Amino acid sequence: MLNPVHLRTLTTVIRTGSFADAARQLGYTGSAVSQQIAALERAVKMPLFERDAHSVRPTPAGEFIAERARDALAALGSLEDDIRGISQGSIGRLRLGSFPTASENLLPLTLASCARDHPQVKILLDEGEPDELIPLLQVAELDLALVYRYNLVPQSWPRGALKATHLLDEELLLLLPKDHRLAGADAISLADLRAETWISTREGTSGASCLRRICAGAGFVPQVGYRSNDYDVVTNFVKSRLGIALIPALGHVPDDDVVAAHLEEIQVRRQVIVMHGSTKANPAVIGVVRALQASVQVLAQRMPGITAAVTG
Repeated sequence: MLNPVHLRTLTTVIRTGSFADAARQLGYTGSAVSQQIAALERAVKMPLFERDAHSVRPTPAGEFIAERARDALAALGSLEDDIRGISQGSIGRLRLGSFPTASENLLPLTLASCARDHPQVKILLDEGEPDELIPLLQVAELDLALVYRYNLVPQSWPRGALKATHLLDEELLLLLPKDHRLAGADAISLADLRAETWISTREGTSGASCLRRICAGAGFVPQVGYRSNDYDVVTNFVKSRLGIALIPALGHVPDDDVVAAHLEEIQVRRQVIVMHGSTKANPAVIGVVRALQASVQVLAQRMPGITAAVTG
């Protein structure tokens, strides 16, 4: 196999016209240049220069190899630039997992920022719930994942290989039909909602568990009439007077027929976290995490009930 260092030396000697000038340009000694050309001649089994006491002239074989080598060296240089870009996280591919409300509200800002600052990083998106995304992260089918947890519902994350970065906290908003008896109340207590029909997420989800625990703290079990993991569906059910709901702030889209109220007595929050493996495997992860943190700061100014996590 031809040594690209020797090929670069060959093209430099031919361009400068002498071993000495090539040595000065490349930062080698004259002896090192002579040794490299001799090694290349042994590799191709042909003389590449005609030498006399005062000059060197390339042979036809030397001219031909140098001409072809220029394209090969340019391609190698481009590859080296790309490898450098990959190692710095400015080139490559990143597989991102997210849950729907983060995809809708947080990712547009983040992906636009990444496209502007790192146009050569291709980001592929996959959606799912935390219990679907974490296993994909563990087997390296995802590079990072946006997940959530309620601070009232115990949640164990995989330790060791995965790193978790807290991005934001969401307030839980009480959704009521606009003509509900409590829609205009200055303060709403959980005790006032004891007899209500609730619209909740699917049984077994952390959102459903959180609702049960909150109501248990007020001394009652919520009467759940309908279940959906789609917060647009939940909102439309509330608007149709089928029940009331407690949803995280990212899931709320303002609607004239729905009142979003606060339950001052509860301090439950949903936390949004980004999890990823080693950044050595994909350095682009660092840039995306930073873009997420910057986007959260913007989102917190735009959406009520969103608080950016304090970064160290």
